[in-house]
Amino acid sequence: QVQLVESGGGLVQAGASLRLSCAASGRRFSNHNMGWFREIPGKEREFVAGIPWNGRTTFYADSVRGRAAIARDNARNLVYLEMSSLRPEDTAVYYCALDSVPSRDFERRKEQYTYWGRGTQVTVSS
Repeated sequence: QVQLVESGGGLVQAGASLRLSCAASGRRFSNHNMGWFREIPGKEREFVAGIPWNGRTTFYADSVRGRAAIARDNARNLVYLEMSSLRPEDTAVYYCALDSVPSRDFERRKEQYTYWGRGTQVTVSS
């Protein structure tokens, strides 16, 4: 059984930075695409950033490009999302997700991801 546990959220002021972490267990992590998504109450869960299983590139939503960086540490089964210059509109619950099909092409669609963490709240005050 795959488990994903996010951490690192919190309440910050606009302009601050945060690093979110996701710890994965229960599966060989290095073969799987990983993504970060976020959700605001009443809105659909949206893609934020992703990194393919081979780590050769990264993908970002337009809303965070230039302010976010995703990375993975396959030896420790961790994936990180660093966000800087945070804005009030970044306020959301952030979820880590794992694509259960190993070594396939990366996609941003949330339907591609089978396993999800419980999320970590990020609140940015103005």
